[in-house]
Amino acid sequence: MKPLFVDITRRSFALVVCEMVLIVIAVSLGAWLRLGGDALNLLLVEGGLPKALLIAVACQVCLYYADLYELRVPTNRRELFVGIVQALSATSFLLAAIYFLLPGLIIGQGVFVVSSFLVLIVVGGWRLAFEWLTQRTGPHERLLFVGTGPAAVGLARELFTRRQELGIEIVGFIDPDPARVGAPVINPGVIGTIEDIPSIVRARGVDRVVVSLGDARGKLPMDKLLEMKLDGVTFDHLASAYEELTGKIAVENLRPSWLIFSAGFRKGRLLRSTKRLLDIAAALVGLVLAFPLMLAVFAVVKLTSVGPALYRQQRVGLHGRIFTVYKFRSMRQDAEAGTGAVWSRKNDDRVTSVGRFLRRTRLDELPQIWNILVGDMSLVGPRPERPEFVKQLTGQIPFYGQRHVIRPGLTGWAQVRYSYGSSVEDATEKLQYDLFYIKNLSIPFDLFIIVSTIKTVVMRKGAV
Repeated sequence: MKPLFVDITRRSFALVVCEMVLIVIAVSLGAWLRLGGDALNLLLVEGGLPKALLIAVACQVCLYYADLYELRVPTNRRELFVGIVQALSATSFLLAAIYFLLPGLIIGQGVFVVSSFLVLIVVGGWRLAFEWLTQRTGPHERLLFVGTGPAAVGLARELFTRRQELGIEIVGFIDPDPARVGAPVINPGVIGTIEDIPSIVRARGVDRVVVSLGDARGKLPMDKLLEMKLDGVTFDHLASAYEELTGKIAVENLRPSWLIFSAGFRKGRLLRSTKRLLDIAAALVGLVLAFPLMLAVFAVVKLTSVGPALYRQQRVGLHGRIFTVYKFRSMRQDAEAGTGAVWSRKNDDRVTSVGRFLRRTRLDELPQIWNILVGDMSLVGPRPERPEFVKQLTGQIPFYGQRHVIRPGLTGWAQVRYSYGSSVEDATEKLQYDLFYIKNLSIPFDLFIIVSTIKTVVMRKGAV
């Protein structure tokens, strides 16, 4: 990925590792306060350190599910501490369940109770310190936009909502028309023309000039831009900056030449083979573990509504090939009898009461493990769409067909980054995430998406 995402990943890693060390220290201190001189023997001789590490991991899992590993700064200190208290409360229940099943993992009588207060103080203090350090040592980049079209303004708006996380500051906009200087855009507004770029870069400490070729095509003096570049001004294509800063690829400002010459879309045989082997292994394990649950869901669906429990539907897969996807039926049997194929919608009245629960928990998707095993789908990839919708969307959305260059997935980057949608606009937004995934496909990226999907399912985000 791009350097800024790498930097954010490093900061996240530093946050997690340092916090784990601090929690282990807090638990060790709690053991000393509770047990006195026996604490050292407990930690070093009786296997106390691994047990303290278990508490740290359980605590961090709960902090993750409370969204406290997002690098956005909370709106206030109260929000931060309330989130930490809620995560520690969840940790108590999680550890209680673990200790009930495996009592040998209990670190010591009363140690966790004492440690909880210390962990609250340590984690809260560490978060404030990390925020302070991030604001002073994190990435800070000042951008100047050339162009005021929808794509440039759209990127600027997204950056405003994430500027604390990314450390981005927008200096202003450049417009080739001198009459537009001073015109508002999104605050800041237009602060100069093409000729003013060198002086603005020097006077305002601009780190990068982001150029929207769609807005400025035919208006940019290339010799002048080349002169600026040789003079030390850093230029970037809007499409590349959009990808780097948002985790998606903007299709409305995309040119075929960018797809052709951009690195990342071509995947080697080793990566494709490794991904397929992992899919097969995950599907085999998933079928074994989920089989009893699938039998239970099958029986519940069959007993609570008229019609078959298993639902078959045509979807578009790799290279546009049509395949049959399997799901547990969540709608009435005659849901599309009078309408044909239509978008699912939020609070869809065609969904049965049991089906609504299956959709929220994603249990209706379990039969697709078979689709993964036989090669129709992958564990991670763009979600497969129905042929009727693919035909419609291909004619309305540029580059929509590119999402079929890899196998569709049970989950995907769009599913963890974008809420449920049922319109052409929603399909466009999801396509932008799908293209980003296709370009940056890797095994670590897949693992990150799988972990994020588990969080999405548990927290019931984006479910209908």
